[in-house]
Amino acid sequence: MILVLVETDGTGATEVSRETLTFARDLSAAGGGVPVDAVVVGSPACSVEALAQQLAAYGVRDVHHVSGDAFSAYGGAAWASAVQSVRAEVGSVVVAAAGTPRGMEVLAHLGARLGVPMAANVVAFDGLAPFTVTRQVVGGAVLEDMVLDQRPALFTVAGHAVEAAAAATPGAGRLVGSTPEVAPADLVARVVSSEPAQADLSGGLKSARVVVGAGRGAGSADGFGDLLELRDLLDGALGVSRVVTSLGWRPHHEQVGQTGSRISPDLYVACGISGAIQHWAGCSSAKTILAINTDEDAPMVAKAHYAVIGDLHEVVPAINEELRRRRGGG
Repeated sequence: MILVLVETDGTGATEVSRETLTFARDLSAAGGGVPVDAVVVGSPACSVEALAQQLAAYGVRDVHHVSGDAFSAYGGAAWASAVQSVRAEVGSVVVAAAGTPRGMEVLAHLGARLGVPMAANVVAFDGLAPFTVTRQVVGGAVLEDMVLDQRPALFTVAGHAVEAAAAATPGAGRLVGSTPEVAPADLVARVVSSEPAQADLSGGLKSARVVVGAGRGAGSADGFGDLLELRDLLDGALGVSRVVTSLGWRPHHEQVGQTGSRISPDLYVACGISGAIQHWAGCSSAKTILAINTDEDAPMVAKAHYAVIGDLHEVVPAINEELRRRRGGG
């Protein structure tokens, strides 16, 4: 049986958790159709009953809701204790979570408790005997095969490794409640206060289907006019490299990369971006990448699906002109 730690927001399971359930369902099918269960810890912002129905649509058999004062606030060790308790009860041979800060922390704690390794940022599996997964390392620049030959097998699924999709045949979605005891030592580190999240300042960067990227090649804080026009013509969002925010040319919420947003648009137009590992970690899930750069040997040019070797301040205005012409705007 496969057990998936599900994180929630006000609308139900988060997108990355739904992606993880989709990944788990594919793994289940490869293993002969073993059940997929979900574990939800604490008090989700949404209705637990509605959440169970949503998870049923993703093929979940049982939704294990762990509640109690010990889980009223997030704590990595306490959540790991909860997952361990459910795992022991149902006998799952695989435990998975989304590759989020919480998913990583909880499964790392769980691996330490059980004395088994944990594979982080898995993007695929290849073979069940032995169970082999492919995961991202070095900020996503390298793929590594890892054999998980101990049970339970623990791993987190990298964001956008698969596309979240409902199951062809829904699961039962039975709601199973529990309130396990937690050792005092597991409550030492907990969230003691939180503040409501600010409104999304990114302009939909993470969900945009087209992202126009800008790097040092923009030249200055005043060098974004044509790039912003291209963004508008493509009905997309603007994303920038770390150096752009470090220089103060654009705000941090537009940053794409390991320390910024991770995006998966249909098209990413990388303008004047060298393509450092940290930036590649944020944009490598784009379905199509067009690089515009004066350096034909830049990593982004080498990794892109298409490339234009030239100055973005010459190439981008030409693209804008052609787009306006095709739309009848002169």
